[in-house]
Amino acid sequence: MSDKQVVLGTELGPLADNERLKRESNFLRGTIEQDLQDRVTGGFTADNFQLIRFHGMYQQDDRDIRAERQKQKLEPLQNVMLRARMPGGIISPEQWLAIDKFATEHTMYGSIRLTTRQTFQFHGVLKPNIKLMHQTLNKIGIDSIATAGDVNRNVLCTTNPVESELHQEAYEWAKKISEHLLPKTRAYAEIWLDGEKVEGHQDEEPILGSNYLPRKFKTTVVIPPQNDVDVHANDLNFIAIADNGKLVGFNVLVGGGLAMTHGDTATYPRKADDLGFVALDKTLDVAAAVVTTQRDWGNRSNRKNAKTKYTLDRVGTDVFKAEVEKRAGITFEAVRPYEFTDRGDRIGWAEGIDGKHHLALFIENGRLLDYPGKPLKSGVAEIAKIHKGDFRMTANQNLIVAGVSKSNKAKIEKIAREYGLIDDGVSEQRKNSMACVAFPTCPLAMAEAERFLPQFVTDVEDILEKHDLEGEHIILRVTGCPNGCGRAMLAEIGLVGKAPGRYNLHLGGNREGTRVPKMYKENITDAQILEEIDALVGRWATERNDGEGFGDFVIRAGIIAEVKVSKRDFYA
Repeated sequence: MSDKQVVLGTELGPLADNERLKRESNFLRGTIEQDLQDRVTGGFTADNFQLIRFHGMYQQDDRDIRAERQKQKLEPLQNVMLRARMPGGIISPEQWLAIDKFATEHTMYGSIRLTTRQTFQFHGVLKPNIKLMHQTLNKIGIDSIATAGDVNRNVLCTTNPVESELHQEAYEWAKKISEHLLPKTRAYAEIWLDGEKVEGHQDEEPILGSNYLPRKFKTTVVIPPQNDVDVHANDLNFIAIADNGKLVGFNVLVGGGLAMTHGDTATYPRKADDLGFVALDKTLDVAAAVVTTQRDWGNRSNRKNAKTKYTLDRVGTDVFKAEVEKRAGITFEAVRPYEFTDRGDRIGWAEGIDGKHHLALFIENGRLLDYPGKPLKSGVAEIAKIHKGDFRMTANQNLIVAGVSKSNKAKIEKIAREYGLIDDGVSEQRKNSMACVAFPTCPLAMAEAERFLPQFVTDVEDILEKHDLEGEHIILRVTGCPNGCGRAMLAEIGLVGKAPGRYNLHLGGNREGTRVPKMYKENITDAQILEEIDALVGRWATERNDGEGFGDFVIRAGIIAEVKVSKRDFYA
């Protein structure tokens, strides 16, 4: 294999070391199995540190105690975070009780974390418990295959409890897409589930390839008018198009992504492009064609420019689209009309068209733990013991108790209130605020996010009340680094961590999630940010048009320029 990459006649440069790592991994096995037996260190070494990501895990340590352990001549308290594969975010009560039990008994923090990828994470699993974790999940029909690494990750699906029949169709497609794009290697089963090594078996990866993808890849299925999955944060999106309530096909959007690198103007957030409409029977063909085109054309030389969004900008959207059509054996039809109106979860009860009831619970930062006077995690477990429907994890870090019969509704609400899962005093601002995990567990975090958000939202609530806007809200998101997990780069106010206690302040996204915000102030403290918000909200209160959102106002008023073309306008 050449040590340089050439795409469409253009040399991109020497291959990144991750390409060597994947090529030499024996289809993602590496020496993980041997490393797992090494009790000298609590972590994974050499290439295995990266390879375990393809199995759904990140190696982390508790950064709050890192310095103290160094003083004691101890290595950092190494552990792993596991992210489960849950297409569409649906989980049964029986499965929930099993993951609750494992989190309580075998993790350092005891919590279950609902994520912006519509799944759950275990944090703080020590090396002796890792295999038990995978085997526990396998027994209840869950795995963590391809939830991290250079593969297609957990497939999101709009969590729509009202249009239940359409949601069920869309959800089934999310599962099909997830299965179609999964790695085919037996490495996961062999290492974690003691799967038998089949003599003469030859691993093949017809879609992902033996070197897998150039970078992570994210896919969604979305039902307008809800944009709760934030389509413009994802590489590939299938926008459900219905006719008389029945799903007939999808508009296909490609090339969204939010990650960037501080100080590197070759990196930037980007909206996805509409390629056109496809009928249902071509869905999997198109999914594979987009993935294989990105597989072959994505940048394997510079990982910071390896995502699909950069491939589209480098080769041109029309060229990329033509290649997808060729590989899928289709011609895209014209984009079917659709509109996004909002992207928040409808907290509280909603009745579906099937007569079933659905209770959306607001879970701040998605962290389910038993807090003093507010035992949230125990409350969900109590609901799971009597619930006959399912749970739906949302891409906004909340949890829906779905498919509740009329006879069970009062019991479930009683439990939810007793355990603090329903709080009628939660403001619209808090419901529309979100943060990534950041400290103490994320190794990439530059500033606080999850632990920072609750008080910061309280401060913003005070500002809104000061200006007689207490019933209003601003889409507010905080991420501890520029990698985009908290989706701050689709917020009306987005804070991106720069250093401990300091953030870049971005303004100008919209409520529908169809516009990237632009940096307004760089490397400022939370106190300075609140001063800026106070002044801007004051103007919004007195100068806005009827119903005008904060993000739309700051652009119309000339406070910040609109980002229309991501790279050009974002840095202009």
